Amino acid sequence: MEVRNGDIETRQNFGDFKLHVEFWLPLYPPDVTGQARANSGVYLQGRYEIQVLDSFGDTTLANDEAGAIYAKKAPDSNAATAPQTWQTYEITFRAARFNGATKTDNARVTVVWNGVTVQNNVAIDGPTTLGQPEGSAAGPIRLQDHGNPVRYRNIWIEPTN
Repeated sequence: MEVRNGDIETRQNFGDFKLHVEFWLPLYPPDVTGQARANSGVYLQGRYEIQVLDSFGDTTLANDEAGAIYAKKAPDSNAATAPQTWQTYEITFRAARFNGATKTDNARVTVVWNGVTVQNNVAIDGPTTLGQPEGSAAGPIRLQDHGNPVRYRNIWIEPTN
């Protein structure tokens, strides 16, 4: 499927889970740079974004590059393959913990990108940019539309709670 004309979101909500998602990024000319290069994202619980972007060949590890917890933490390495190839995220997510309305522990995520661990059990201290507010309720998986023709396939989720 291709993300176009708005985000794609699951009808079901999830707490703790393992998520497999494959994505394909279009090839852009060299003068298209930064966030204009196939920008999308995988939102966990609609709150926390794992960045999808054409970062192939980029030596900058930043919190807005592919594999990043957007605006929170850069990936530990760049595991990107070239545009027009299928790439894989294996995401293990543990939701934030709450006692009533009080958060007692941050959400945690591990991201394996094309077989390379780029986020290893990282605590996420709050929602990322454009993420929904934190709360004790489970939330959806959302594929972000930024007007770039990013394709997704072979998406599966395994609840772990």
